[in-house]
Amino acid sequence: QVQLVESGGGLVQPGGSLRLSCAASGIIFSRNAMAWYRQAPGKGRELVAAIHSGARTSYADSVKGRFTISRDNAKNTVYLQMNRLKPDDTAVYYCASGSDYAFLHVYDYDYWGQGTQVTVSS
Repeated sequence: QVQLVESGGGLVQPGGSLRLSCAASGIIFSRNAMAWYRQAPGKGRELVAAIHSGARTSYADSVKGRFTISRDNAKNTVYLQMNRLKPDDTAVYYCASGSDYAFLHVYDYDYWGQGTQVTVSS
């Protein structure tokens, strides 16, 4: 069975940093695209960052220059390094997995984690 488990969320002050991790099992990790989505209260799901099997990356305009997505295929783990955090970054962050066609927006991501809360507040 497929499992995606996020960790690393928490409370941080504006301007601070957090690193989220997503550990995957039950998939051939190195062949999959991975993504981070977020959902804030009263708002829809937003794609934050994605990385395909060849390590090409994509970012939402709102996080470019502040967030970095990376993957470690040996550990079956994808990361989201978040720097210079803003209150508007407050959301539940979800890890997702799918084929490279999901990265290209041809298909949806197939598998989702349970989410980890990120709160940015002074």
